[in-house]
Amino acid sequence: MKYNILEIIGIALSATLSLTSISNGAFCQVHTSPDFKKTVISRDFLSEGVAVADLNKDGQLDIVAGYYWFEAPDWKRHEIAPSQIFDPRKEYSNSFLNLGMDVNLDGWDDVVIIDYPGTPAYWFENPKIESSNWQKHIIADSVGISIESPGFIDIDGDGRLDILSGDYENRQIVWLQAPTQPGETVWKRFALSEENVPGTDRFSHGLGFGDINGDKFNDVVISEGWFEGKGDKKSGDWIFHAVKVSEPAAHMQVLDVNGDQKNDVLSSSAHALGIWWQEQLADGSFETHLISEITAQTHATIMADLDGDGKEEWITGKRYLAHNGNDAGDADTPYLLYYKIAPGKGPFFEEHIIDNDSGAGLNIAVEDLNKDRKPDIIIANKNGIFLFENQMK
Repeated sequence: MKYNILEIIGIALSATLSLTSISNGAFCQVHTSPDFKKTVISRDFLSEGVAVADLNKDGQLDIVAGYYWFEAPDWKRHEIAPSQIFDPRKEYSNSFLNLGMDVNLDGWDDVVIIDYPGTPAYWFENPKIESSNWQKHIIADSVGISIESPGFIDIDGDGRLDILSGDYENRQIVWLQAPTQPGETVWKRFALSEENVPGTDRFSHGLGFGDINGDKFNDVVISEGWFEGKGDKKSGDWIFHAVKVSEPAAHMQVLDVNGDQKNDVLSSSAHALGIWWQEQLADGSFETHLISEITAQTHATIMADLDGDGKEEWITGKRYLAHNGNDAGDADTPYLLYYKIAPGKGPFFEEHIIDNDSGAGLNIAVEDLNKDRKPDIIIANKNGIFLFENQMK
């Protein structure tokens, strides 16, 4: 039996639902959550990427949305470089994913902006003074950044986030290493795969990083299969295993969902309807199990321990007006939600609706902004920019 999750629409978010069902052998219980305090930072469409960083070194984390940053604690808007407010029903922004980090290791946080797929990615150097003219550095041109959901991942284990993506010209899976020495400004490109491999088109969907085959090396997962990892992260010869993992997806999370000692995949539909887990079977194939059909266009996911129990929850949300209102369901209710996962025969999922008027963009930021030792959620998309302060007991 499968419940129609859309029945919950219209029920007040302060209520708690006790809806329980079975979907492809997986239990899913649905709750609405009063555990987050929502702050609307702006209703302007500035970016579908978002990040946090202490840009003015005052000890407080600020919010970055594209070419703008919002100063904590009052969220005063500042400009990083000339940009604009975009029309969510007619335009895409010039900022699809954001990251805040000290790129050149000078002690000041900088801003990384990944633009429209197939176009250059940049980082903007913190001027250390109030300015709207941050120095712009190219990370990679259209050769180095393809795929719609590149990942900010520490590939080499040096404690600094790198960029995992595709090379559109050579059709390779590559990673771009953040500078490792003070004063360096260039991100180094390293290939993981051979040329002309799947998952490297300009608008490819689905990318993850985790150990699929249990050999203790992280692999690269795409919707069409996985690249077998090895110790050498610069070899360019990772073997591709062609097997359907998922429909076109957003960020793919790799973990053992059902407790059988084999890692599975959590994925969500970037532009259609469905939130799923892909069970890794004994023969190396993957079986898709439906978790929820609450919303379409869940184009970003991230894992974080929201309730402090030592287990990470899976966070996603609707990319509101993903294609400017031209897709079925594009303008449906913009939910933001998370899932608790209890491994077992089911496995058992608890779906928690955080909000019904925000959604998510192309990446989600999770950081403790108010210093209460609880991770908060930060969103930017065509619906605006939002902060959700975690108030779980």
